Amino acid sequence: MPEILVQYEAEIWGAIGETFVMVGVSIFAAVLIGLPVGTLLFLCRKGQMIENKFVFSTLNLFVNIIRSFPFLLLVVFLIPFTRFIIGTAIGTAAATIPLSIIAIAHYSRLVEQSLLDVPRGVMEAAISMGASVKEVIFKFLYVEARSGLVLGLTTSIISFISYSTIMGVVGGGGIGDFAIRYGYQQFKTDLMIYMIIIMVILVQLIQFTGTTVSRMIDKR
Repeated sequence: MPEILVQYEAEIWGAIGETFVMVGVSIFAAVLIGLPVGTLLFLCRKGQMIENKFVFSTLNLFVNIIRSFPFLLLVVFLIPFTRFIIGTAIGTAAATIPLSIIAIAHYSRLVEQSLLDVPRGVMEAAISMGASVKEVIFKFLYVEARSGLVLGLTTSIISFISYSTIMGVVGGGGIGDFAIRYGYQQFKTDLMIYMIIIMVILVQLIQFTGTTVSRMIDKR
């Protein structure tokens, strides 16, 4: 192991842990809230099972506004909200708030797109058999779209890792913040390169895992 990595081993593991916390909370928020929001966006569209113009327009506006924000500006804009929710706007815990919000908006749009790819005949067949809305969602839509949902989540996770590198502005820490503070600002280019390599390896592992799982569960 290079000497500089040994020198900063404790800090590096701490930064990796902070990244995992931020990304982990974001994934949880994306699945817990983003999945239902994306499903509602699909079901409330014109011509769909529970068409509702007001609900669709409201959710669509929320997703569009959040996704249109430059992420750094969103982090700064949400500082008062973050402070209200957890009592502080500084630290790894505080960083999870804006990350979770962008995660919900990001994944919900990918969920909507995955569900739109499901053949319309699947829903028509389910409805003709007397399936309830809940049964249509869980026994037909999610089953048919599961490969796309996994790929969408994989893409989202990689985006969350990228977003987490910005969280140093609110003291969120993480690998990206470590690379900037210890590598770039202290002119330790080799240390910064090692951090980039760690990020690349992490992203490649996530992409490989997501693609493999998606291929395994793809019915087509």
